[in-house]
Amino acid sequence: MFAYIVRRLLLIIPTLFAIMVINFAIIQIAPGGPVEQAIAELTGSAVGATARISGAGPGEVGTESQFDVGQRTDTSKYRGARGLDPELIERLEKEYGFDKPPLERFLHMMGQYVRFDFGSSFFRDDRVVDLVLDKLPVSISLGLWTTLLAYLISIPLGIAKAVRDGQRFDVWTSGVIIVGYAIPNFIFAILLIVLFAGGSYVDWFPLRGLVSNDFGELSLLGQIEDYFWHLALPILAMAVSGFATTTMLTKNSFLDQISQHYVVTARAKGLTERRVLYGHVFRNAMLIIIAGLPGAFIGILFTGVLLIEVIFSLDGLGLLGFESLLKRDYPIIFGTLFFFTLLGLVVNLIGDLMYVIIDPRIDFETREV
Repeated sequence: MFAYIVRRLLLIIPTLFAIMVINFAIIQIAPGGPVEQAIAELTGSAVGATARISGAGPGEVGTESQFDVGQRTDTSKYRGARGLDPELIERLEKEYGFDKPPLERFLHMMGQYVRFDFGSSFFRDDRVVDLVLDKLPVSISLGLWTTLLAYLISIPLGIAKAVRDGQRFDVWTSGVIIVGYAIPNFIFAILLIVLFAGGSYVDWFPLRGLVSNDFGELSLLGQIEDYFWHLALPILAMAVSGFATTTMLTKNSFLDQISQHYVVTARAKGLTERRVLYGHVFRNAMLIIIAGLPGAFIGILFTGVLLIEVIFSLDGLGLLGFESLLKRDYPIIFGTLFFFTLLGLVVNLIGDLMYVIIDPRIDFETREV
């Protein structure tokens, strides 16, 4: 097992490097970099800064005929730069590191990331690490409680469906699951707001923030209650569309195990159905479900939460990443990409190790990777 862990840890290095190279190359060819963003703010054309449009845009200073060819040559690679002093453009390039070739910038960036130095935001007066730490509680709260709620619903429901396979309960719960899976979480979030957050009916839940303004003045029990009061609707909106896959996976896993010979033998020995189900089938059937828990948490934590954060005014990592992409804030984009890709690779390894913890019969030493 130790050799397998070492191999997987060593494999993280080239995998992470390849991911960073691909994303760095994609970002370089995308229009509207940080220099263009700064120019757009200077010229008042920030709305169209990220569009690939030829010719003058809204708010551009002057016209082509007012400037000589030399100035056009110096600034023509940046949309909206005509009429600006070329020395200003050079200062902007130097400030954002674009006075160096892409390869040099990439190697310098990776050298910093190896030391976990993610630099500072281009457009926010703060370090990337501080920004991530500030937004992390919201994303962890959404990811953790959504995962736990989804598993707490999915596992018992999946077992019940497997035991009653083909019966009326299995049929109508499958219909409910399909409907829940088909409705996007942001649509369900809007429905919850309309029903329970002062939309058209009752006003039972808040619409803004992770906690109330007077959170620090509350008792410990009051803080816990306030925390879950704010999270109730966002978590429910995310969990409803997220438990379908786990439910069906649980059901199919149990059905597969129930048909095995060892179950027939256990029943022939006179064991009760409950003893067979939870004493023999449960451990084998739940192997793939429980081992996938870390990956499920990471998936919910960093995907599909942007609209939920916007709808419920939760300032988390999803919103930070979206705003960074719009602003072409490269330190935030690449810093968070590096850190969370590394985290995801480590969590995948933890998921594999959980197979061994749950079932010691599994031996990864026979695998090459």
